[in-house]
Amino acid sequence: MKKVVVITGGGSGMGLEAAKFMDKDKIIVISGRTESKLENAKKELEELGFDVHPKACDTSNREAVKELANFAASLGEVTNVINSAGVSPAMGGKPEDIMRINGLGTVYMNQEFSKVMKSGSVIVDVASNSAYQLPKLMLPTKHYHLADEDEEKFLNKTLWLANKIKGDYQKAGLAYAISKNFVTWYAAKSAFEFGEKGIRVCSLSPGLIATGMGELEKENGGNLIPLACEKRMGKPEELGYALATVADERNGYLAGVDVLVDGGSVRGMKEFRK
Repeated sequence: MKKVVVITGGGSGMGLEAAKFMDKDKIIVISGRTESKLENAKKELEELGFDVHPKACDTSNREAVKELANFAASLGEVTNVINSAGVSPAMGGKPEDIMRINGLGTVYMNQEFSKVMKSGSVIVDVASNSAYQLPKLMLPTKHYHLADEDEEKFLNKTLWLANKIKGDYQKAGLAYAISKNFVTWYAAKSAFEFGEKGIRVCSLSPGLIATGMGELEKENGGNLIPLACEKRMGKPEELGYALATVADERNGYLAGVDVLVDGGSVRGMKEFRK
C-alpha cells in the first residue's frame, strides 16, 4: 500500500513548498479552498515527478475535513499530515471567522485524521510566532478545553476581548494571535492524546514569510523583521523544508512541542533587540 501525505494550504506558499521536499514515492494530496490554485500547484508538482491529487476543502467545516480524510485514506496509508491552512488579519474576516478557520480547523483536522492514521504517522499543525506575542494575562488558555466540549462557548469565551476592542484590523490581529496560541496548545494536547496510538503530533510556528499572505501582513506586522537575527523575512522554501523535516517519520521523538521557525524574531523581541 502506498503512503499518503496530506497538506492543507497546499495550493501555494509554504504548504506547496513543503510538498516539494516530500518523498516522491508517496502520494501527495494537496488541499485548499481555491480549486484553480490547487490545479496550478498540481501541474507544478507533477512536473517535478510527484503523484498529486488535489482536493478542495474548507477546514472550518468538519464534514469537509472528514471527506478529505476519507479521500486520502482511499488512496493509501496516510502517514504525514501538514495542516497549514489558515487566514491572517489582513485577509479580513471577523474574529469568529478567524478562530473557526485557524482554531476549530485544527481541531477538526487532528480529530478526523487521527481516525484514519496508524502508529508511526505524524500530524504537524502550523501556528505562528504571533502565538508568543501576547502577554499571558491576555491569553484565554483556561477556556481552550471548550473546543472539544462546546464550540459556541469556546468562541465566545476566547474572543470576548477581541470583540470589544476598536478597529477591524486590531480585532482581527488579536483574534489571530489567540487562534495561533490555541493551535500550539491543541497540537500539544493531541500529542498526548494520540501518542498512545503511536501518532506523533507537534506544531510549527513560522515568522513573517515572503508569501502572498506575508506580504499582506508586512505593513502591520513588519515591525518584527528588524528584530530577527538577519533582519529579513523568511523564504517560502525555507519554511517548506522545515515543515517537511518536522513531518518526517524519522523525527519520532519530536512531539508535544512547538517548533519556532521565525529567524529569531521572538527571541529578539523579548531579549536581544528589545
